[in-house]
Amino acid sequence: MRHLIQGRKLSRTSKHLKATLRNISRNLILLERIQTTPAKAKEARRYVERLITLGRKGDLHARRLALSMLPDKEAIHKLFADIGPRFKDRPGGYTRILRLTKHRLGDNAPQVIFQLVGAQVKPKEEPKPEKPEKALKEMELQTEPEAEKAQA
Repeated sequence: MRHLIQGRKLSRTSKHLKATLRNISRNLILLERIQTTPAKAKEARRYVERLITLGRKGDLHARRLALSMLPDKEAIHKLFADIGPRFKDRPGGYTRILRLTKHRLGDNAPQVIFQLVGAQVKPKEEPKPEKPEKALKEMELQTEPEAEKAQA
C-alpha cells in the first residue's frame, strides 16, 4: 500500500529524479515556457510552485531555502527579481499545462507545454530573405562605377 507516499518516480532513482526536477524547474524559470511530457510537468509543477511561493516572500530566509532547492544563482535571481513580484497578488496556481496534439517523434510520447501563467514569451525571429529585385539593383549599382573607370 502507498500510504503517505507522494509524488511520481518517473522510472528514475531518487538522485536522478531530483536532478530532473531541478533541470525542468530551472528551464521553466529562465525560459518561462518549455515542452515536456505530462508526467514530468505534473511532478515539476509541485516543485516550481513552492519555488515561486518562496520568490513571493522575497526575504533572505526564502532566498536561502530556494537556493537549497535549486542551486542556480541566475534562476534564483530571476525568480526573486521578476517572477516573485509578478505573482505577488496571486494566491497560487502559477503554472499552466497545455496538451499538444502531436506526439514526440522518437518514442511517440505525449507532449505538453508547461508554462508560467501570463508568460511574456517572445517568438523567435527568423531572418527575412532578401528580395531578388533589391539584390539586382545593388549589383547594377556596383558594376556601373567599374564600367566608367574602364572607359576613362
